[in-house]
Formats: sequence, structure tokens, C-alpha cells
Amino acid sequence: MLIVDDEPLARRGLRRELERIPGMVCAGECRGRDEAVTAIVEQRPDVVLLDVQLGRANAFEIIEQVGVGAMPFVVFVTAYDRHALRAFEVNAIDYVLKPVDPDRLREALERVARQRTLEQSASLADRLEQLLTERASAGPLPVDPKPLPDRLVVHDGARLAFVEVGSIDWIEAYGNYVRVHAGLRHYLVRTTMTRMAQRLGGQVRGAPGPGAFVRIRRTALVNVRAIVTVERYGKGMFTLRLRNGAQLVSSRYHQTDLNGLLRPSG
Repeated sequence: MLIVDDEPLARRGLRRELERIPGMVCAGECRGRDEAVTAIVEQRPDVVLLDVQLGRANAFEIIEQVGVGAMPFVVFVTAYDRHALRAFEVNAIDYVLKPVDPDRLREALERVARQRTLEQSASLADRLEQLLTERASAGPLPVDPKPLPDRLVVHDGARLAFVEVGSIDWIEAYGNYVRVHAGLRHYLVRTTMTRMAQRLGGQVRGAPGPGAFVRIRRTALVNVRAIVTVERYGKGMFTLRLRNGAQLVSSRYHQTDLNGLLRPSG
């Protein structure tokens, strides 16, 4: 844990509160931008309690120098709630207003702990899924170097679980995750919609193959076998009713992806 604040009294107060929270260790304190950038790069703390205004500098300059991707978890500490929106734009976990309320600080740090657990689980899920993909593609005569996986590794509460790809009805974007809908249940996977579409697409554009998934809008991917009916909704748009009862409206920008479904068979 690194404390970054240009006010000595504020740093002492934060350190004192951290000492009261089991498992929290303060690795150091920084007064300004340059000192903070050096400490973050060299010490690589897990969490930074970061004051927004640091004299003539500010917290966002630190993030720009270190890089958003290289920053540890950030909890902003600020006297002004107008910084809250921009805080979340740079992936801060939370923000705490001054004067700091001990319960509010503890709540923010508990949120950090939950997020760390999720990311660790996501990393394990990625490794498990890679193992499954490699296992599925093993064999003397592989037809496709990247076959459609049989199962996905998902978050089921605090556990990791396996979900059969064929049982999935549709997938939607959900912040830094995607939410997988299978029957009446849903699960989280730490990935992007683009990456999920690449892994589950399995179709030539406009001509979905058996067991394929089709992108119906930027935030939704649908299992072709889960579609029960398709009805025209508007110009280039359609309403899809799925086997689990869900009704989804497609985007006209993805009409081409649906063309193969709209040709009568026979």
C-alpha cells in the first residue's frame, strides 16, 4: 500500500487508519508527482491511496506517466466529488472524500480486495481455458488449429465452473467482463466481446455454421441454435426470441451477420 498526498497531516491520518485494518501494510508515503511515479514503478505496490490534487500537479498526471495499464489498484482520496467521474474513467476502484471517514476507507479497501480476487480468478480461468483449447486441438489430424471449445471456464459466485458451449443461449458485454446466459443462469467471464466473438464465432460472415454464434449487435453474441424465431423490427433490425425466453433486438449494423439465418431452407 502506497500513500500519495502532499499534506503531512493527511498522510499521517491515512497511515493511522491503515494500521487499524488487519492485513494492511503501508509500504511508504509520497508527497508529489515525481516521487510517486518513481515509487510506483520501483516498488510496484498493490494499491495506491492517491490524492487528486498534489500542489501544482495532480493524480491524473501520475497515471499518464506510469500508464493506465501499469498502475496498481487506485483509490482516490479527494476533497471534491467532482473528480469522481474522471476517477472511474482511469479505472480507479473507488474514491474517498476528505475528511476521510474510517468506515468509508475500509469499504473502499474491501472493494479492492474483492477486485484482486476476481482478477486472480480470471487469470486462473484464462489458464484453464487455454488448457482446454489445447486439449481439444490435440490429435493426429487436427482439422482446425482453433476449434470451437466444448466448454468455457466461468465465474459462478466465488467458484470457477465449466459451462458447455452448446448450453449457452447468448452473451452480453458487462463492463470489463462478458455475461454468459445459459438457460435461467448467468455467469461472468473476464474477457471482451471481440475476443469472445473470435473464439465462438465459427462461421463465415453471413453464413453461420452448426453450433456457431452470431454477433447481433456490438454488445450481444447469440448462439444460432438458441434462436427460436426472428421477426422484423425496423429497417435492418430484427427481434430474436431465444429458447430461454429472452428477446433481443439486433442492430442494423450487424444485419449482414444475420442474413444466413433469414434464408428459408429447402
